[in-house]
Amino acid sequence: MKSGKAHRNYLAMALIIVTALMFSLPVCAADTYKIGGLFSVTGRASFLGDPEKRSMEMVVEAINKSGGIDGHMLEAVIYDTEGDPTKAVMGVSKLINKDRVLTIIGPSTTPTTLAIKPFAVRSQTPLISCAAGNKITSPVDPHVFKTAQSDILAVGAIYAHMKKQGIKKIGIMTVSNAFGESGREQLETQAKNYGLEVVKAEKFGGKDTDMTAQLTKIRTADPDAIICWGTNPGPAVVAKNAKQLNLNIPLYQSHGVASPKFIDLAGDAAEGILLPTGKILVADLLPESDPQKAVLSQYIKDYTAKYNMAVSGFGGYAYDAVNILIKALKGTNGDKKKIRDNIENLTGHVGISGTFNFSKEEHNGLGDDAFVMVQIKNGKWELVNDEQ
Repeated sequence: MKSGKAHRNYLAMALIIVTALMFSLPVCAADTYKIGGLFSVTGRASFLGDPEKRSMEMVVEAINKSGGIDGHMLEAVIYDTEGDPTKAVMGVSKLINKDRVLTIIGPSTTPTTLAIKPFAVRSQTPLISCAAGNKITSPVDPHVFKTAQSDILAVGAIYAHMKKQGIKKIGIMTVSNAFGESGREQLETQAKNYGLEVVKAEKFGGKDTDMTAQLTKIRTADPDAIICWGTNPGPAVVAKNAKQLNLNIPLYQSHGVASPKFIDLAGDAAEGILLPTGKILVADLLPESDPQKAVLSQYIKDYTAKYNMAVSGFGGYAYDAVNILIKALKGTNGDKKKIRDNIENLTGHVGISGTFNFSKEEHNGLGDDAFVMVQIKNGKWELVNDEQ
């Protein structure tokens, strides 16, 4: 209890300091546009933050080589949150007060984003999060946007597939953090719209190493399928435990594990698992007529050439955020209000996560076509057709 109170006191004090100082410091140098980045570069969520950091740096480098924005070079100032909300707050305080950035890209996770959101709002610094939680942009705040597909869309994609498969009863397992809570809310809220019944709901901790107890309880409710909602490593443990228990019913995962890392962690237990994902994991399987095909192919080519490693949709969140920001920076002379307005008015931006159409009422900007359903077969992603 004391540590929680101390954490809240720290957040409150940091917010007061940000508010007091945000108007007292000089603006950034006229010849450079500073943009901040907050990513989980290390720690358990590094599979999110590392490709996000790399993607941001890659785009900034390319823009500077082409002459910058209206003659202004970009400077990326990036801090590692380690997936820790307190460290995220320390980072955002530096970005706003010390570095005087024009906008912030990230953080990587829903808990860290929600922790820094008040600071971006108070300082009127545009924030483009790379996390998925619905609560980041709902309700809408004028200064907060995000590029990751929302859990509303992810749940809809899963449930639409379940309905086609004749599934009626489901068990759900959600991680005990803001991402899991947001997913759980959508899973329970949307179920009736698809003729589904949640017969058992369990939770697991982000650091738990065995979930057989929760899965055993779910099995007693006799569901037709199970949905696990979380980010690695927990969902990989769930997959392994489900295989050990010989549940022999479909296991669905959230978009939070849509990267090769999940397959590495789950091993053979990943076989047959279904999940919604952005199109990047199956870019080579898309028809040439798909509006995202060219953008996805270029990102994959540039990223693999620069880093000699596979891309993930998570890196795409930062790639989209920076490219959206580049469009928003043009003609603003570094005016935060103009940058914010330009983001909100941006439509038809084809990115890695989908086609973005922002508005005053919509700060995620993505539609149902942002997701496809995939299944893991022989350690690879395969597109799911209507019959599967």
